Amino acid sequence: MLNEWLPHLKNYFQLNFSLLYWLLVAPFTGRGFKLAPIFRQMVFIGVRAAPMVALTAFSVGVTLAMQAAHSLQQLGAEIYVPDLVMVTLLREMGPVLIAVIVIGRSGSAVAAELGTMKVSEEIEALEVMAINPIQYLVVPRFLAMLVMLPALTIFGNYIGVLGGWAVCRFALNFNTAGYIMRALESANTWDLYSGMIKSAVFAWIIITIACNAGLHVEGGAEGVGQSTTAAVVQSLLAMLVMNAVLTGVFFFAG
Repeated sequence: MLNEWLPHLKNYFQLNFSLLYWLLVAPFTGRGFKLAPIFRQMVFIGVRAAPMVALTAFSVGVTLAMQAAHSLQQLGAEIYVPDLVMVTLLREMGPVLIAVIVIGRSGSAVAAELGTMKVSEEIEALEVMAINPIQYLVVPRFLAMLVMLPALTIFGNYIGVLGGWAVCRFALNFNTAGYIMRALESANTWDLYSGMIKSAVFAWIIITIACNAGLHVEGGAEGVGQSTTAAVVQSLLAMLVMNAVLTGVFFFAG
């Protein structure tokens, strides 16, 4: 089992070191990256995922508010529903669930796209033309994901809080201003920052795993499918483990 994983881990770390070189060293040697491919990937990875993120976040906000209201009403403490919705979305549910959406939609698409290029020998053609595949294919996708996942997380947090407001306003007869004040008072800036740190780390994990899977496909069309599935599963597992680690770090550091 370990022997099977060692080549994959070696390829993954090599990809990360190459990424760091092209991001931090190459621009100072006159081999920078172009902005146009990055913006195209930002649209593909982030903007087109916004409707799915909005629907997911709104549903989560509504569900959190209803579940919290069900329990807190028995204690006569339904005034704390906005607190629970806001803090839970900012710290945990927002970054994690939106990362899951991006893995299922954008991460799988990147793995499949690069895998198809690999089996059709397009990547070899780039190397023949002295174009580095990491610089040309991976760096734009990496930077786009690093920008768009935190942006989608902030967007999703707003929509989730809106979902909580809908329940509080129409089911619990909350005043809109009262809901907003409770939500803002319950959260502090660190709650937002911790969610942003998580989403940035998740973005790194998701895009590097997807690109690594796509660049090392073997076995034609069947291999592309297997590699895409592996990329999604590995991204989900790595993201959930890293979420637990970061939550522990923030908990004990706080």
